[in-house]
Amino acid sequence: MPFCQKGNVRIRYEEAGSGFPLLVTPGGGLNSRVSNWPTAVFNAMEVFKNDFRCITMDQRNANGGESTGPIAVDDPWGAFADDQLAVMDHLGIKQFFFMGYCIGGCFAMKLMERAPDRVVAAVLVQTVGHWDEDPDVMYRSGRDVWAPELLQRRSDITMATVEQYLHNLYRVRPDFVYSVSREFARGCRTPMLVLPDETPAHPLQASRDVAALCPNSQSTVFPWKEPPELKAKTIEQVRQFLRAHQPVAAAAQ
Repeated sequence: MPFCQKGNVRIRYEEAGSGFPLLVTPGGGLNSRVSNWPTAVFNAMEVFKNDFRCITMDQRNANGGESTGPIAVDDPWGAFADDQLAVMDHLGIKQFFFMGYCIGGCFAMKLMERAPDRVVAAVLVQTVGHWDEDPDVMYRSGRDVWAPELLQRRSDITMATVEQYLHNLYRVRPDFVYSVSREFARGCRTPMLVLPDETPAHPLQASRDVAALCPNSQSTVFPWKEPPELKAKTIEQVRQFLRAHQPVAAAAQ
């Protein structure tokens, strides 16, 4: 269980496979952690380890994970991106693919805004996003599911801090995928593949908006999780999408 230390932030990460780097973040909202992979819609670390150098991590302060750091109230999405980039810096990786599940869709967009020269292509799986019918679904998840356990083990954090943090995550930009603006999306040239979902936390409209706004984005069919043959075809579509965007020099090695 290797760790990456950057200042007062300590990130646990894992690797599997070899080839061009693929950073993959599991779902789980603010509890996005490595141990969530076995229950993911498909385990990217297992599925793609024979194709790419797969890297995953516990996100900062995920309950049940081993990554720790301050509550980044002032720039919460930027802090996640900085943690992800710190892991890649630690591993000596400049350019990479990024694949984010659930909250990882928000991570993906912020990472592309933060480091457009480093993310070669991105896959957004069942992205979190704003849902008009229940705009506070993610705020409540953070407050009711994530915060209580965190507060029990971190006496340095108050509920007032958590509430401000969740506000800045989910209420400051109550639209689209929370972490970036629609204006940024319209100008983002990074190739993207979107795997839509339709739940309160993963609204279909958020996936459709990413696919429609980002000029080099495309979407899989929806629904794609059933039957098993369609799911397998969609996973293969992800593999071929990433292979098609692998830098020529890396592919030749």
